Amino acid sequence: MTGPASRTFDRWALRYARWALGAAFLSGIASRFGWWGAGRGYGTFANFMKYTAQVNSFMPARTIPFLAWAATVAECGLGLALLLPLRGRAARGVALASAALLAVFGVAMAVSFGPKEPLDYSVFSASAAALLLACHPDPEAP
Repeated sequence: MTGPASRTFDRWALRYARWALGAAFLSGIASRFGWWGAGRGYGTFANFMKYTAQVNSFMPARTIPFLAWAATVAECGLGLALLLPLRGRAARGVALASAALLAVFGVAMAVSFGPKEPLDYSVFSASAAALLLACHPDPEAP
């Protein structure tokens, strides 16, 4: 595909990746605060803190509350930013930060649980998608 049809396809593919990553981050936020409903996801922030401790089993216990809240703030901010029609450096920065955050999550999961869990949850795939967004920010975003 070449020409205008190709550019249109590329724009929509990039938007789809941005929106999917943003929605995934925000879904995680909804899960840890019980917004998906009882018995769905973490259900409570306390359960998310327990999972944070499992994922970061190599970290001192006193760091877990900070890590849980830092992840929550980062995911919320990046999730919202990915849904905005950002351009240029701002779009690239959000995409790079998303890729880095997801890579850190994936490595922590691999260290604590082995490689299967981050692969099953597509953490590295999502990180790669965010990195591709950083390489190709949507130049025609409004």
